[in-house]
Amino acid sequence: MTSRYDAAYRRSLADPEGFWGEAARAIDWVAAPTRVLDRDRPSGRWFPDGVLNTCWNALDRHVAAGRGGQAALVWDSPVTGTVARITYGELRDRVAVFAGALARLGVGKGDRVVVYMPMVPEAVVAMLACARLGAIHSVVFGGFAAPELATRLDDATPKVVVSASCGIEVNRVVAYKPLLDRAIELATAKPAHCVILQRPQQAATLVAGRDLSWEDAIAGAAPHACVPVAATDPLYILYTSGTTGQPKGIVRDNGGHAVALRWSMANIYAVEPGETMFTASDVGWVVGHSYIVYAPLLTGATTVLYEGKPVGTPDAGAFWRVIADHRAAVMFTAPTAFRAIKREDPEGRLLAGHDLSRFRALFLAGERADPPTVEWAQELLKLPIIDHWWQTETGWPIAANCMGLGLLPVKAGSPTRAVPGWDVRCLDAAGEEAKRGDVGALAMRLPLPPGALATLWNAEDRFRQAYLAAFPGYYQTGDAGFVDDDAYIHVMARTDDIINVAGHRLSTGAMEEVLAGHPDVAECAVIGVADELKGQVPLGLLVLKAGVGRSDAEVAKEVVQRVRDRIGPVAAFKTAVVVQRLPKTRSGKILRGTMRAIADGQEWRMPATIDDPATLQEIGAALSGIGYGRG
Repeated sequence: MTSRYDAAYRRSLADPEGFWGEAARAIDWVAAPTRVLDRDRPSGRWFPDGVLNTCWNALDRHVAAGRGGQAALVWDSPVTGTVARITYGELRDRVAVFAGALARLGVGKGDRVVVYMPMVPEAVVAMLACARLGAIHSVVFGGFAAPELATRLDDATPKVVVSASCGIEVNRVVAYKPLLDRAIELATAKPAHCVILQRPQQAATLVAGRDLSWEDAIAGAAPHACVPVAATDPLYILYTSGTTGQPKGIVRDNGGHAVALRWSMANIYAVEPGETMFTASDVGWVVGHSYIVYAPLLTGATTVLYEGKPVGTPDAGAFWRVIADHRAAVMFTAPTAFRAIKREDPEGRLLAGHDLSRFRALFLAGERADPPTVEWAQELLKLPIIDHWWQTETGWPIAANCMGLGLLPVKAGSPTRAVPGWDVRCLDAAGEEAKRGDVGALAMRLPLPPGALATLWNAEDRFRQAYLAAFPGYYQTGDAGFVDDDAYIHVMARTDDIINVAGHRLSTGAMEEVLAGHPDVAECAVIGVADELKGQVPLGLLVLKAGVGRSDAEVAKEVVQRVRDRIGPVAAFKTAVVVQRLPKTRSGKILRGTMRAIADGQEWRMPATIDDPATLQEIGAALSGIGYGRG
């Protein structure tokens, strides 16, 4: 018997025009597309003659359909002690007025606006106001270093920057305005205006003639109507790190983005209009773009905007409170958040007393979800824990256990099978399809489905070189893994995290899976460090659970033996060191490459996205203590 998933997947590859043409009916069009796919472009161009407005689809159409009184956005901010519910009608009105304010500052269709904001409702308003005008927003994570913000200003050349006086962390207030002022000083492209939300925790000094407060910007502004745009017009630019140090501006179009995200909500996440989705991320990342802002609102669902942490605001029970208070049906966060919760509350005692009766599933993405963490969450919640795989470039999941199409059997360590629309292959070094079970480069046959990146901003040649050149006819993900006999995808590591030990290609992800299975280990990382004899050898870094009563040396010795027992001597895994914490980006990704450079004694620079620079100093000291990093 063919499952709903199997039928959908087969049709999506055999008849993409029919499949996505049908999905496009869930979107309101000013002019419905008569063509679904333009194959002249290698990666594909979707709905080339369609006309729509994304903001209309996210807000106005729900108000017109009688849902204006439903909550569109719940702002839950434990760092300020604030909870606010904003209805679809209220959010539509706020967005229309701010769109009018931007238009009064000279912003029109095709112009760029940089949004440099904390997790406040005004960030969402600014994004949607740009979409309403047909302008292109580029959200930069709030608190990003001034030089990194300057490079984005120079690349996007915005007319206006929308920012706030400050962001609020667990134990400190971060002043944004001095960072913005310095970035503008460094940048060649100077915005004409900056709109600054003055937060009560810290006021900003405004530059006369350039800056104005949010309140002054909207004072007297006339609500602006939705501006029709081509489906192929850019909705946003989102910068991701580039190997050359020059960030890559991922361009997402309006039409394919709206169709893909609306389809994903029903078919991957099984979230329906009127239900609540809690995505614990940041609007500065792709997860925040897709599943805090656009997908829930395109669906007519309620989205939670959370200004807090998984632990520390006030404790490791924060997520359970948010799910219970706002009756969330589904939650989406990064595995690193659950590793932090597991470390602080390994017995899950803080779950007690929270009503999770409406909660149906937890989705994890952002980096590999290690089986021990997934199993811990499964045992605690007694619900589906769904690991899924995607990237900033793809905009929505490549592989997932699609709840809306009927759940498939789970395999530990796998995000299950390819999502309809994505033709995923595992390729060897020659670009040929690898044998099932063999590790290789994960790639997607072209054309890409709707919602994937259209190009890089002002860098078409770089787009082709970075993503399409390595394997002609395929999009190169940069991830390594394998596809098994059941077509389940196993994402093991970034391709540069596959290490070569005496001629054997080994996955650091497979070793991390073994380390994470030790009962005392909260989280871990394995890096390949230079070795004169073997080329590279693996080195394990361990963070232990709270309250572990045994010595670090005992645990390190045991994990070394576990790798030897489960992977074998070929791994040459002989060294593990316990550290207090692992260095991560603000989105939760472990900085393996930087740690590898430190261990090898190479020159390195502080990553702009790092959450806490002190962690790298701690790692350097720990590695020095076992003889690494002195070269």
